[in-house]
Amino acid sequence: MTAYQRPDNHLLRLLSEPDFALFQRHTDWFGAHANQVLYSPGDSMGTVYFPCGPSVASFRVVTEEGQEIETVLVGKEGAVGGIVSHGDVPAFTRIVVQFGGPFLRMRLEDLQAVQQQSRYAAHLFARYADCLLAQIFQSTACNAAHSIEQRLAKWIIDAMDRRDDRDLPLTHAQLAAMVGIGRNYASRLLQVFRQHGLIQTRRGGLRITDQAGLERRACRCHNAVKQHFERVMLGVYPLTLGR
Repeated sequence: MTAYQRPDNHLLRLLSEPDFALFQRHTDWFGAHANQVLYSPGDSMGTVYFPCGPSVASFRVVTEEGQEIETVLVGKEGAVGGIVSHGDVPAFTRIVVQFGGPFLRMRLEDLQAVQQQSRYAAHLFARYADCLLAQIFQSTACNAAHSIEQRLAKWIIDAMDRRDDRDLPLTHAQLAAMVGIGRNYASRLLQVFRQHGLIQTRRGGLRITDQAGLERRACRCHNAVKQHFERVMLGVYPLTLGR
């Protein structure tokens, strides 16, 4: 398989041909649907999933009251599930498919074997883990420092980047849950965005019509994460549409 035939996952596309060949022999395709749970807290993470194309996974912390709070999104820039672990470890968060589609998957023990054979592959995944941790740090600061309107706009941009699509199949209730607010509050904010021509809404989804305007409403956390990715792993983070 040539580089041009590789799965649409930016992390895997950074591998050399020999290193990707090591991965390829241990992987298979997995079609996931939206809201499918990949891991729940306490599950042993024995499989690594690479979102491809429009597929996106969400890390969610489950509170004592049972509420799920989204922390980070992972699309074709990365992978989920024990990426740099040595042996199976229990999941701390719930990992859910936010947007369905194709995933490439491999057993964690096979990934560890590839990393032992390839110093570059081990280095690549360690650097990705650093980027993922930076994303989590930024998300924590964002939730504490920025307004709900800024966070909602940022989340929509995050999702658009990872899907590489201005159309997002999300209900008002799903958006509210991702940002940790009530559905009615989310609906009012989306109504404001719509009135200003930033988005169009329809049953079960929305479309971004003014990306630049939406970015002005958002906090700068999205750009901070993207810049860190670019410094640490040039070419992995998805390019914003229209840029």
